[in-house]
Amino acid sequence: MKKNLVVILLLILLLINHGKIVSANLNLENIVQSQLGNDNISVSVRSLETGEVIYRKNGDVGMKPASTLKLLTAAAALDVLGSNYRFDTMVYIDGLVVDGVLRGDVYIKGGGDPTLQKKDFVAFADTLMHQGIKMIDGNLYGDDTLFSGPQLTPGVASADESYYFASRISALTMSPDNDYDAGTIIVDVLPTTVGSQPTISARPNESGMVIQNNAVTVNANQSNTIQIERQYRTNNIIVTGNIPIGSTFKDWVTLYDPTINTIHAIKKTFKQRGIDFLGNSAVDRKEVPADASMIYTKHSLPLKVLINPFLKLSNNSIADILIKTMGKEASGKGTTEEGVSVLKDYGRLLGLDAHQWSLEDGSGISHNNRVTANELTKLLFKMQGEPNYNVFYAALPIGGEKDRLQGGSLSKRFNSEPYIEQVVAKTGSISGVYTLAGYVKAASGQTYAFAIMTQNQSSIAIPSIDEVVKYIINSY
Repeated sequence: MKKNLVVILLLILLLINHGKIVSANLNLENIVQSQLGNDNISVSVRSLETGEVIYRKNGDVGMKPASTLKLLTAAAALDVLGSNYRFDTMVYIDGLVVDGVLRGDVYIKGGGDPTLQKKDFVAFADTLMHQGIKMIDGNLYGDDTLFSGPQLTPGVASADESYYFASRISALTMSPDNDYDAGTIIVDVLPTTVGSQPTISARPNESGMVIQNNAVTVNANQSNTIQIERQYRTNNIIVTGNIPIGSTFKDWVTLYDPTINTIHAIKKTFKQRGIDFLGNSAVDRKEVPADASMIYTKHSLPLKVLINPFLKLSNNSIADILIKTMGKEASGKGTTEEGVSVLKDYGRLLGLDAHQWSLEDGSGISHNNRVTANELTKLLFKMQGEPNYNVFYAALPIGGEKDRLQGGSLSKRFNSEPYIEQVVAKTGSISGVYTLAGYVKAASGQTYAFAIMTQNQSSIAIPSIDEVVKYIINSY
């Protein structure tokens, strides 16, 4: 009798809960329609306990994912490469050292490391000096043969090539700071005197780029109109506009050829450390000879650490590097196409429907990518059973968390009570496309996987997306 009562009570609770969900869904449908409309939008909300989709709106319609595609790239990379994977950069010498002079060449072999910085170039120079080398009678070469195919991923518009989110990808590249926007340098502009050109510098250095200063210092009460752009398919960086007294300006600019530009940056650092080059030494790309001697290896941060700035800051260059690296590890071909094939294979193993994923890259920058909202929430649900789930989850942006390396691209969203830290999700945005997918903790204490996708938008849809998520928090 007692057992029957328990069963009856459980059934009553289930019915009550089901009734609440049905009511919440009816109201969510109204919220979605009022905020997002019916066309060019897709919404999916999935139970993390049962895996059941409890609400969908065009949930099986293929949409442009933008950077929510990085959810799959991160998950696949952690599985295929392993959370302890490190990128290696190696220094070789090919020649004899006589009286402090290397009679031969130096080679830097790239392993795709997006964290390579000036401090590493200093370490390279110090290693050469430890070998007794004070001067190089030869050339400095970069070996970038680990990756192949175009340096630009498909879908990058020519108008965007100057900007950090559309950098070229090489197996030998560098980053100017700890955001790890590989394939870029930072250009700093400082005012001088009114009417004069400002002072312009680059980090880590000019790196073989040519900076043309067309800017002007103006009075403190005038607007800062500085623009920094690399001319299409050249090494020329043009700085224009006005910089007021008392202000500063900086911007990231992509490298035209990351391999060659990185070698130029390394050569300049060598000279700053006191290692000179005799004659007209060349800077070029060349494969390391079989009989060259390796004298130093730089290991990157492990992937379980690097995954944090990758997802928090939505780093496209890391995504593109991970794709080519997975292709190389899986098939021996470090191309975007092979890497995308690895993504699809991983998705199948995870239980995703490969037919619902049409992919051209791993960053989401291409407008030719397609995925459904239901598949995104299925990925988020399936990830709970993966060994790297905790690393994956911890790397997602946290809504309303002010710390940039915690809140990431959500640090200025969901920043009031009761929404702070209730949304842990990946943002996405390309022209006319706004997406958000991740985990949301509702007022009931239940956590759900969700995906909200919009495309062909004439205005910014972020506030509307956030209103939908807030309703889920309040009502589920």
